[in-house]
Amino acid sequence: MSRIFVAGHRGMVGGAIVRRLQALDSCEILTRSHAELDLTDQAAVRRFFAEQRIDQVYLAAAKVGGIHANNTYPAEFIYRNLMIEANVIHSAHMAGVQKLLFLGSSCIYPKLAQQPMREDALLTGTLEPTNEPYAIAKIAGIKLCESYNRQYGRDYRSVMPTNLYGPGDNYHPDNSHVIPALLRRFHEAVRRGDAEVVIWGSGTPMREFLHVNDMAAASVFVMNLDADTYRANTLPMLSHINVGTGVDCTIRELAETVARVTGFGGRLTFDATKPDGAPRKLMDVSRLAALGWQASISLEDGLRDAYAWFLNHQDLYRQ
Repeated sequence: MSRIFVAGHRGMVGGAIVRRLQALDSCEILTRSHAELDLTDQAAVRRFFAEQRIDQVYLAAAKVGGIHANNTYPAEFIYRNLMIEANVIHSAHMAGVQKLLFLGSSCIYPKLAQQPMREDALLTGTLEPTNEPYAIAKIAGIKLCESYNRQYGRDYRSVMPTNLYGPGDNYHPDNSHVIPALLRRFHEAVRRGDAEVVIWGSGTPMREFLHVNDMAAASVFVMNLDADTYRANTLPMLSHINVGTGVDCTIRELAETVARVTGFGGRLTFDATKPDGAPRKLMDVSRLAALGWQASISLEDGLRDAYAWFLNHQDLYRQ
């Protein structure tokens, strides 16, 4: 039975991967909390890998956040993410781990990349300034995997998800992504009986959203692909695979759907003085589709699932 280490199992994505692996019931899952293992501590990570018999690694650990968090803590975002991926990938190699899956982000692509964004758009233009430090770290993670593959014959793969949401998301009022931020804001507006909800930005940017359970399914699918099949559909220095739905919507349309899901019947107002971020971010998922996988959870169904999780965990976010 394979022994699989899921780094970042307490995060939204790592937790979903653990649930997916548990459902398959064909492996032994190894996890460590931050208190048990600080992934930015090189010596501790190297010792952990040396002591454990690990067959596969899902590298889902990362410092993440929305536009506000990325703008406020750029040094933390680049430093922590570089350290985590460098320590885990190198220590996995040193311990003889042959298979690893690195989870990146769609923000690796240029701000004005042609839409939908293909894998070969990587490193072809200027990044979105609001999350450039995080994007640089994720690009470095891809290149770390490719470099260990080229030099040492490892089978380290990378998947680049679009915007994720779902159970386990971060609903912090300042440091959350757009979907949990909107779900919380609309929920509180309904509770207070507000007649209006104000939303950051113009409402015109287009975004693609993927439920985290679909992301977990895609991750396990890519990890378990036959090595020859994976290599035949990627390139040694362009090996990452986009993961998304291939469908996007405007932020206004997203807000209208969140209003419907939460039962808010008031007015939506868009504050165009706040930053929009990139005008559009849609993934080209043809590479993954050709390999035989596609998303199955619709946006509205996924939002209802995410909102149900939030309602059951509100005590975590009361201030």
